[in-house]
Amino acid sequence: MKVILTEEILGLGEPGKVVDVAPGYARNFLVPRKLAVYANAGKVKELEHNKRRLERKREQLQAAAQTTAQRLTGHVLQIDARAGQGGRLFGSVTTSDIAEAIQQQCGVELDRRKIHLQDPIRTLGDHEIAIHLIGDARATMTVHVADATQVVEDAVPAPEAAPLEQVSAAEDESVS
Repeated sequence: MKVILTEEILGLGEPGKVVDVAPGYARNFLVPRKLAVYANAGKVKELEHNKRRLERKREQLQAAAQTTAQRLTGHVLQIDARAGQGGRLFGSVTTSDIAEAIQQQCGVELDRRKIHLQDPIRTLGDHEIAIHLIGDARATMTVHVADATQVVEDAVPAPEAAPLEQVSAAEDESVS
């Protein structure tokens, strides 16, 4: 029995493919779960039309992904993380952290699963990351991980200590 797949099925194929399967498999499993539809003349003609439409849409998405890749390539992301002595982080910088930083610093919304790390980022410094967009659109970025505790210390000046005589004089006035 010929069916048109609507979802990717391991061992059978991707959506839009016309496959020949056992009638019971189609009737009892594929069609009730909406993983496939019966292939008749009308459905095959509709499939051909949808393939052309989807191809045009895929080309547009590919062009947009290439533009995004060019925009992201070479950009340096700044991520602040808490670190201990020796530059080791408390935890690691995850792909979710990187996706959030890309959103904030570059204005590009990106799925965390598109970001590929060679190894988890667990140290301060610069790290190269790869971003795999649609098709062959790829971008390479540098992530600069800085110590968040030093950033906070640099941003907030330490309060100046008042001389001991002024403190004791102020206490005497408040008691009186």
